[in-house]
Amino acid sequence: MKNKTNQKVSSLVVTGVMAAVIGAVAPFGVSAGKISFTLCTLILYLSPYLLGWKRAAAATLVYILLGMVGLPVFSGFRGGAAVLAGPTGGYLLGYIPMVILTGLTVKWFPQSRMLQLAGMIFATGVLYAFGTGVFCLQMDTTLEAAFVSCVYPFLLFDLAKIAAAVVLGPILGKRLAQAGLTPEG
Repeated sequence: MKNKTNQKVSSLVVTGVMAAVIGAVAPFGVSAGKISFTLCTLILYLSPYLLGWKRAAAATLVYILLGMVGLPVFSGFRGGAAVLAGPTGGYLLGYIPMVILTGLTVKWFPQSRMLQLAGMIFATGVLYAFGTGVFCLQMDTTLEAAFVSCVYPFLLFDLAKIAAAVVLGPILGKRLAQAGLTPEG
């Protein structure tokens, strides 16, 4: 009984720490118009390796909720519900399905780095679709114009982050497992 309680507490603590790490990394970035280059998605790609897909999704949701209530955890040290309702809010909300899809890929194909890579690329495509759709609606712009400003500049940077996550994720996950903080689900 006590061991199960310790596992639940440990799970909550690790999930909270991951939400804090996301919130600490995300505000720093280099502006590229309305959207910034950040390392936030790298942390999101790594999180399923470290936490499992359920806890990674929970940490991402906690991060978004912290930003929604006004903590300056979004790019450019912004926070508040207005950021989520604005032109880049779709990208922030799109983090949740991206992390779930990434996490399920890691869970279903634990030994195949190529399938994990493909799954992360697909998950990023879902993020782009969700975020770009909201951007188009909010900015009253064409899909082509949105792709030029919101997707094309980020493709190579996101591919590099995906490759880094596929390499580092299993190593970091193994280290957490050795510390007794294994992912669940």
